[in-house]
Amino acid sequence: MKGMMSNKAKKGLLSAWSGLVLLLVLLNVLASLGNHSIQSEVGERQQEIAQTIQLETLNRQLITVLANMALKSNDAQLKKVLADSGINLDAAPESAASTK
Repeated sequence: MKGMMSNKAKKGLLSAWSGLVLLLVLLNVLASLGNHSIQSEVGERQQEIAQTIQLETLNRQLITVLANMALKSNDAQLKKVLADSGINLDAAPESAASTK
């Protein structure tokens, strides 16, 4: 019976394996919770990006309409608001007129 382990040694080995398996299960649960949190955050960011793209399109349309109105009515206040936002309307008509 030299090659045989005692019952006490077997129980100790099984207890060690059980503890290791329990530890690995707990680590797996924690990793899963962390992944779920990250996936949720990524989903929120993707939604925010999609909304930003939609708003960007709407902003461009709005600026185009306002620019056209400012040019047609020659509204100085509206031109100033657009200029303060980085839209310079005075340069475009002059360069277009000079090329004709």
